[in-house]
Amino acid sequence: MAAVIHTENLAVAFGEGDKRDVIFQNLNLSIEQGEFVTLIGVSGCGKSTLLRVILDLQEPTEGSVKTDAPKDKSKRSIAMVFQAANLMPWRTIAENIVLGLEGLEVAEDVREERVKSTLKLVGLEEMGERWPYQLSGGQRQRIGIARGLAVEPDILLMDEPFGALDAITRTGLQDELLRIWEETKKSILFVTHDLEEACYLADRVVLLGGKPANIVNEYKIEIPRSERRDGVEFLKVTEEVKAGLSEAIATTMAERDKEKQGSL
Repeated sequence: MAAVIHTENLAVAFGEGDKRDVIFQNLNLSIEQGEFVTLIGVSGCGKSTLLRVILDLQEPTEGSVKTDAPKDKSKRSIAMVFQAANLMPWRTIAENIVLGLEGLEVAEDVREERVKSTLKLVGLEEMGERWPYQLSGGQRQRIGIARGLAVEPDILLMDEPFGALDAITRTGLQDELLRIWEETKKSILFVTHDLEEACYLADRVVLLGGKPANIVNEYKIEIPRSERRDGVEFLKVTEEVKAGLSEAIATTMAERDKEKQGSL
């Protein structure tokens, strides 16, 4: 399949001179059409920054990003779902979803249909006229996902969208997201700190580490998702990813200490 996201020798650095901090460099990542990729890594290695670069909210220092999604003035090629739903309290749920459509060439009847269809897709079709305060945390996150889907993106970027939720709600939304992904065939790049979540959701887990960061390992998850919660093979894969992350953390800490010593 063709890659819908392709980064080539990507680098991001902040600051100048002695205070210049290179977050990652020479980062090459490709994501295929319809692929579900989870991104894990050492704290501060640039996972969220990478999403911002792909979304064109952050300029790379070096390299390039290509997103081969089709251009259509009634859609957005890429949509983002954040950890917090960030719903506007003075707007109804339907009006919050419409917010993502502002600036697009979408007729009023099409807007109404997209709101209706995305609410149905996330299982909240009766909630359009409610206000954000009337929804639970899990329901608000579903609306955040609906708002992203309403622009009909080919690529969905998700930055720890379930990180602030309780375990039961989080597990339920993981299953809901997989259902939505299977129905829509979107390409998803999903950042998480939860290794079990990363392995449960993904076709492929990408591990970032080092200083500056780069891709230090990738894990293709070929176990059927119906066997991933408690199956023996799934537990083995999760332990393998955990061991890889532990090694990446140790290496990264050593490289950061070396960098600090060199700056003294």
